Amino acid sequence: MLPNIQPDLNLIWFIGVGILFTGYAILDGFDLGVGALHLLTKTDEERRLMINSIGPVWDGNEVWLVTGGGALFAAFPVVYAAVFSGFYTAFYLLLFALIFRAIAIEFRSKQPMKWWRNLWDASFSVSSIFSSFLIGIVLANIAWGVPLNAEQEYAGNFWGLFHPYSILVGLLTISLFMMHGAIYVVMKTEGDLQKKISSWINKTIIFFIICYATTTMATLLYLPHMTHYFKAHPWLFGLAFLNMLAIANIPREITHGHEFRAFLSSCAAVVMLMAIFGLGMFPNLVVSNPHAEYSLTLYNAASSQKTLRIMLYVALLGLPLVLAYTVAVYWIFRGKVKLDKSSY
Repeated sequence: MLPNIQPDLNLIWFIGVGILFTGYAILDGFDLGVGALHLLTKTDEERRLMINSIGPVWDGNEVWLVTGGGALFAAFPVVYAAVFSGFYTAFYLLLFALIFRAIAIEFRSKQPMKWWRNLWDASFSVSSIFSSFLIGIVLANIAWGVPLNAEQEYAGNFWGLFHPYSILVGLLTISLFMMHGAIYVVMKTEGDLQKKISSWINKTIIFFIICYATTTMATLLYLPHMTHYFKAHPWLFGLAFLNMLAIANIPREITHGHEFRAFLSSCAAVVMLMAIFGLGMFPNLVVSNPHAEYSLTLYNAASSQKTLRIMLYVALLGLPLVLAYTVAVYWIFRGKVKLDKSSY
């Protein structure tokens, strides 16, 4: 007789929510990175090519953010309530930035005037950089800790979210997405623009490595709880090693003209970083600072076991559809970007 093994649904949904947000970081990350690099191009044709490289997929990529937020709400409602109330203003600013990014993409080429296009170019770039920065701010504060009271409610203010560590992680997020976006543009373009962006990749990698090394040192010094699980299981340091190998492989693949392999390496780096963050947080979902006993974990902030089980069944049915849709869109719009009358 087979043993009656009960799955740890809380752990499954901790991993599941992490996978959804990792999918968002991979997919919308390069969108935001393209936007961050957008103003560095000079001609109207180059900027149109930049926008058209993400044009067919950017809105579908944001589905992963909505899905991740919905999963967080259903699986860990206490976390959802605490985070969205505590980061209320930050999330509104993020939503505002994402909306203006979308408007810029759609409106930019509707009129031929130079001032009109320059206006929306600036909106596209600034909103992409600001969105990336705010995502980093949120992640940093979840790890650094936010003031929670005994009722597990946020007891701080908006300006308390901005401190040296959160700003550092915000810059790290921008650097990661810029590197990711540059590689994606190289994969999707050809000719002079491709050569130009290729020359930027090493610079974005250097920017990322500086931010990554500085953030790592700050984390080791000021967030010892983020290293607890790694000290208990030293083999997990292999994730950091794999992350650096993935980064180191990017220039090699670009040099040999293997843009898709370089993009896969960049995706792997994002996955490794998210895995390191998740393992560092485990079992916490939100750290309470200064009262660590009020921290929200995957056990004290979760829905009932029945709810988690029903959600798992729904996810097993729905996630393949989301994956199939994503794969289909990228397959349909594969290949290099060409400008025509239907382009942005």
